[in-house]
Amino acid sequence: MKKQLKTILGYKVERPFLVSGPCGAETEEQVMQTAIELAKQPVNLMRAGIWKPRTRPNSFEGAGEIGLTWLKQASKVTGIPVTVEVANKKHVEAALKAGIDVLWIGARTTVNPFAVQEIADTLRGVDIPVMIKNPVNPDVELWIGAIERMVKAGITKIAVIHRGFSSYEKTIYRNRPNWEIPIELKRRIPEIPMLCDPSHISGKRELLLPISQLAMDLNYDGLMIETHINPDKALSDSKQQITPVQLGELLSKLVCRKQSIDDTLTLRMIEGLREKMDNIDYEILNLIAKRMGIARRIGEYKKENNITILQAERWDEILQSRMQSGLEKELDKEFVKKLFEIIHHESIHQQALLMNTIEEEVKKN
Repeated sequence: MKKQLKTILGYKVERPFLVSGPCGAETEEQVMQTAIELAKQPVNLMRAGIWKPRTRPNSFEGAGEIGLTWLKQASKVTGIPVTVEVANKKHVEAALKAGIDVLWIGARTTVNPFAVQEIADTLRGVDIPVMIKNPVNPDVELWIGAIERMVKAGITKIAVIHRGFSSYEKTIYRNRPNWEIPIELKRRIPEIPMLCDPSHISGKRELLLPISQLAMDLNYDGLMIETHINPDKALSDSKQQITPVQLGELLSKLVCRKQSIDDTLTLRMIEGLREKMDNIDYEILNLIAKRMGIARRIGEYKKENNITILQAERWDEILQSRMQSGLEKELDKEFVKKLFEIIHHESIHQQALLMNTIEEEVKKN
């Protein structure tokens, strides 16, 4: 696995930047044993939950402030800097007093601008590195807002962590990755280091490697992977944690591809293909514009004959036939479904404008 140097959170490190450690600090012995084993791996930061924001009460909610002492002692023995999650002013003050090296803001906190602002205000004048997880709901603006609050507080070393998003739908993931959201954040803030948390995305050990590999292929800067000296006995999130030895095995299988192209011939070939892709994109836009023109003409006939815009049977027929056609063309069924849902939504919007059902709203805007 070829390494690439990059400065992340003030540390000059090889890619991938690796954050690892137990979901929760349970005992002094557990923290120390895990740290000693992690020291045998290329871990840049050791993590551990000190205060655990659990979904339900009566679950293990962390060891509390005593855990900060355990972490710092482990850091002293192994030389690995440590990071903890903070959710309020009290957490920040305790972590700073204990000399914690890096703080992270969790998903349940990022979703709350009041809590993020409280943390930012507490950190004003203290330039400690901060990592910010995505909010639990898929909202890139909330995520960016949390970054902006830290920047305004004077924090200069910031990274983001993609840990997936909550969903009512049952999928193979604990939290749906929704890769398009971190990709959009990276498009808008290209210089910010981005880590992936495959532990919370997967919720299970067997998915850690494929999710980690995809993150690396998407040019993420690092990974946050939960490890425990005895995962099956962990007091929280046991199914998604692995041992430090298993972490080493995962890293040995991970392919860390180059971030740029050195070979001139390969670059020319890719640029040629990209030019063809660009031309196809413009063709797609022209075809969609033509389709919307036809949708407007249909809307005119519907208006003249007092017919409703939505024809449910026709829409179902379109959706089923297009998904089947997509499968025959080796396109993912869910992709085709989403694509035509967007197209259909715009067709309805175009016809609604003609039917004057939202005329007043259009005038307002």
